[in-house]
Amino acid sequence: MKQHLYKMLVTSAEADKSKALLSLEILSNNAVGIGDHSTGDFYKNAEEALAMLVDADDRLGALNKYFNKNTNKEILNG
Repeated sequence: MKQHLYKMLVTSAEADKSKALLSLEILSNNAVGIGDHSTGDFYKNAEEALAMLVDADDRLGALNKYFNKNTNKEILNG
C-alpha cells in the first residue's frame, strides 16, 4: 500500500476514534447537555459512539496487521 493512502486511512480511523471517545466522554460527563432529548436518544447516541470506537479500533488493527510492515518498506525504498 502506498504511503499516502495508508496515512489517509490511519488518519481517518484515528479521527473517528477521537470523535467516538469525545462523544462518550460528553455523554457520560455532561448528560445535562442532552437537553430535550429522550433517554432513548441518549442510549442511541451512546451505542453509536461505541460502534464508531470499535470500528475505528478494528480499522487501525487491520491496517497495522496487514499493511504497516509493507508501508514501512515502501517508505524506505521510495
